[in-house]
Amino acid sequence: MAVALAGCGGGGQAGTQSTQTPAPSQPAPPSSSPAPGPAPAPSLQPCSPVQVTWTPASVFAGPAAPAPPTSDCAAFPLTVSSPAGSGTLSLASPAHVVANAQPSNPILDMRVYVDGEAVFFTFNPAIDAQIWMAPGAHTMEVTAVDKKGANSATLLQVNVTGQGTATISQIQNLPGWQSCSAVFPPSSPRAGQLCAAGLGTAVSTMTPNQASPSLSGASAEFTMGGPTGYSNMLYFESLGGGNSVSHFSYDLYFYISDGSAPQALEFDLNQSFGDLRWTWGTECNFNGSGKWDIWDPLNEVWVPSAVDCNRFPSNTWIHLVWNFERVNGQTHYISVSVNGTTSTVDKYFQPQTGWPTEDINVAFQMDGNYRQQPYNVWLDQVTLVAY
Repeated sequence: MAVALAGCGGGGQAGTQSTQTPAPSQPAPPSSSPAPGPAPAPSLQPCSPVQVTWTPASVFAGPAAPAPPTSDCAAFPLTVSSPAGSGTLSLASPAHVVANAQPSNPILDMRVYVDGEAVFFTFNPAIDAQIWMAPGAHTMEVTAVDKKGANSATLLQVNVTGQGTATISQIQNLPGWQSCSAVFPPSSPRAGQLCAAGLGTAVSTMTPNQASPSLSGASAEFTMGGPTGYSNMLYFESLGGGNSVSHFSYDLYFYISDGSAPQALEFDLNQSFGDLRWTWGTECNFNGSGKWDIWDPLNEVWVPSAVDCNRFPSNTWIHLVWNFERVNGQTHYISVSVNGTTSTVDKYFQPQTGWPTEDINVAFQMDGNYRQQPYNVWLDQVTLVAY
């Protein structure tokens, strides 16, 4: 993940939803030598087991964060390769955190805590994330839990020298994009839970690193189709986490093969920690309000803004920039810019409550019309600026 520092998406989060429109190998060794066994467990005291009660049948998006261990402990190998070093580590925010767990049983989740508060969650056995922290001394902790409750934890003492403006670029080509149609697919840890809503399962693909059409030489292509009208597909990418970052600019270019086909196009940002989720959900509601609709996270409804959003021309690059902030505990939609024309939105909403997982992610959703008319969208130069 490339990060530049200056000075109805979720961790597998779902997109938004509404009744009107859907939410926002290693080669084998020679036969003469036995294959190596699993890595030996570290020589640390075992962590106290975690009680595992969450399943995809739950109404919750994932397991709630338990209180983290207070010292290093291990039931299985857990390696933190970044940040690296001994003693108190001096670093700038956001910190690039890379970690890998090797449990004997299937992984349940991994988390990053800062001063005892969970700020990043993933269902994967590996972490590659940007973690925002305020300047000063902190205890950062990486934990991993398997599905039987065995867990490992590594604590790091860090001194954050400053938090500047971070720019995460070319997001469309980062690994780790996830997708879901009406519900999360069987392969997902959240299998069967509501995702992009709609009336059916869309047939959709994502292909990164496309040379044409492209502005950067490496766009990502998203296809949309399927047998059932009003079917949708959500794509989302988790970038990191933290509670010290609150201002965001979601900046991207998109290109539609057939501008008459989409029911709506949705562009979202989610930030979650402390049992709350701030969702900045936006959709150009072509066949509904004809406005840029925005998401009310607490009441889980779309609200038309005062900004018109008409259909975009086919086979033309469109530059879209949304500016958001989290202020006084609220989501604030500041403004939207389309091809350099900026419109003020200036709407505030309360966050969603009871959200159990933590991360910062961006999302893109394609909505099908009543005929499920096929169309393709290319995204390029997808960027999140955050401070």
